[in-house]
Amino acid sequence: MIQLILLLFRLYEFILVIRVLMSWIRVDPYHPIAVWIYRLTEPVLQPFRGLLPTERIGIDFSPLIVLFLVQILKRVLVQLLFSI
Repeated sequence: MIQLILLLFRLYEFILVIRVLMSWIRVDPYHPIAVWIYRLTEPVLQPFRGLLPTERIGIDFSPLIVLFLVQILKRVLVQLLFSI
């Protein structure tokens, strides 16, 4: 069970990294894989976009914040599952 949870976290982290890479290169936003990645990541990234100002530097730090929070959530969840 723990291995499955870790695999799902790793998969989501990988999808977030792909989303970041897609923002650096020109990707067709209507491609089915791109649409799928946007649908999986946008609901999680959107709440964090307003936390840090991006006007001056033009860099979106929301993926970094989400990756950090995913790491914390993963550790807490694994600790809880190991303590049961």
